[in-house]
Amino acid sequence: MTLIKRTFARLCSSEEGATLVEYGIALGIAVTVGAGALLTMGGNVNSTMGDANAVFDSIGEGNDTEDSGT
Repeated sequence: MTLIKRTFARLCSSEEGATLVEYGIALGIAVTVGAGALLTMGGNVNSTMGDANAVFDSIGEGNDTEDSGT
């Protein structure tokens, strides 16, 4: 436990600790923004892919190109 306290005290008193905290905050913000973007766009992507699938299905129904085996 004293190792953790000594490491924390050393990081608090040096520029290295401040840089580490800044990188941690930046990483946290980036992860939060990325997750928010994925959640926001997730529904739109799913809807768009569904629409594209419907178009391909309708093309396939009207244009039967399967080989009959003859």
